Amino acid sequence: MAENSSCSSASSCSKESCEGCASNQNNKQSMQEAMNAYSDIKHVIGVVSGKGGVGKSFVTSSLAVQMAKAGYKVGILDADITGPSIPKMFGAHGQIVGDEKGMYPFETEGEIKIISINLLMDDEEAPVVWRGPVIAGAVKQFWNETVWGDIDYLFVDMPPGTGDVPLTVFQSLPVDGIVVVTSPQELVQMIVRKAFNMANMMDIPVLGVVENFSYLKCPDCGKEIELFGESHIDEVAAETGTKVLGKLPLNPEYAKMADAGKFFELENPYLDKAVEVLKQL
Repeated sequence: MAENSSCSSASSCSKESCEGCASNQNNKQSMQEAMNAYSDIKHVIGVVSGKGGVGKSFVTSSLAVQMAKAGYKVGILDADITGPSIPKMFGAHGQIVGDEKGMYPFETEGEIKIISINLLMDDEEAPVVWRGPVIAGAVKQFWNETVWGDIDYLFVDMPPGTGDVPLTVFQSLPVDGIVVVTSPQELVQMIVRKAFNMANMMDIPVLGVVENFSYLKCPDCGKEIELFGESHIDEVAAETGTKVLGKLPLNPEYAKMADAGKFFELENPYLDKAVEVLKQL
């Protein structure tokens, strides 16, 4: 064990010291999957969260819609294999087709292209009971076997936490940066720091953080009610040296649009700052 002490000791380990470490830059580049030959993707943006239930897929879809409305060609890779929700939000049902070039993503109103496990299954309500390596393999296939065509921004909607899928995406795809999604509860803030730390370990830039469920605006008087307690997002952003890209209110109309599969009709001015950050990449 003595000769491996530089790897096993957290105090002496560095990003450059271990050839096999996932955070070694040379090793990470060698692990990246080739893009589909019929695709030209300029920017890959990961959307992550430290835990479930914070509206990560809602933020992913909102960012995609806002960028599409700004005139960019946009795609969504739904990497949440066991809990896909992106297709329903855009009214995408049925199976996608493919040929010798690869799989063709579903194209929504507004020309947003989507690939998701739900679009490959006979029954979209059937559970996906797969182990981690199989799930990771599916994510790679979504990248290198999908005929994306020309895409300015590909948003990757990842499952919560810091497990197999985020690791696979960070290692296998040329991620330009991530957006971290959180909610006002203090417990969530603690867990979100894990997502920041994982991104830093993998040398992935953190573009900023979005707080969902930030408040509820009273329909009568317009007062902003903090249903989930006082927000700590500005403190967390300051501590981690990143930006707050938006604070999204709790709005029942958003849920109605998602359930009806009409998410492209959503106007979300609360993400204007996020749009500007993405434009500058």
